Amino acid sequence: MSEASNRRPLKIRDQRIMNRIAAWLSQRQVTPNQISVLSVLFAAAGGAALIAAGYSSGGLWSLWLVLAALMIQCRLLCNLFDGMVAMEGGKQTPAGELFNDVPDRIADPLLIVACGFALPEYPSAMWLAWLGALLAVMTAYIRVLGVSLGLPADFRGPMAKQQRMALLTLACLASALEFLWDGNGQILWVALIVLVAGSALTCVRRLLSAYQQLNQGA
Repeated sequence: MSEASNRRPLKIRDQRIMNRIAAWLSQRQVTPNQISVLSVLFAAAGGAALIAAGYSSGGLWSLWLVLAALMIQCRLLCNLFDGMVAMEGGKQTPAGELFNDVPDRIADPLLIVACGFALPEYPSAMWLAWLGALLAVMTAYIRVLGVSLGLPADFRGPMAKQQRMALLTLACLASALEFLWDGNGQILWVALIVLVAGSALTCVRRLLSAYQQLNQGA
């Protein structure tokens, strides 16, 4: 099975500006593995911003959430460019797959668990956040397990990595505007519920697909 077939399909990868940035990075002393590690640093910064939001109110609450949304997108850009620099830039390394996967398993929990700290007024937020982080890791585990059994990589959702991060980004930005209607974190709390439910459904769909494919191939 080719590496390309196990690559997450992303339309943004075809955009000219993204290709130019990836080409620019490829021509510099920048490795895909460095970009992958940088994604964890952005996720840690986003998580720190979310935790800081939990100890803030008013304008500071909004500021931290906007910063968290920005860090989430920077993390995703790193996830995009590490693969493009590796594949299109011809900088693949034997250990590249480790750097491609392990940082994601760290970055997801950093951001999702931090959402629980951002909502101290919601007792359920913390366990929702931990459950969401666990399910996020499980979605990836099922995909990788399928590949190890000879199946094509399954990136189906409804709450794959891109959808999870898009949900958190939108929730952070919308929550930053809650002062307009005197809100107090309801949007981020609801986003956690959606993330948990969507991630659980994603796990079930990937497991069922793997089961069916393995049975058909047996």
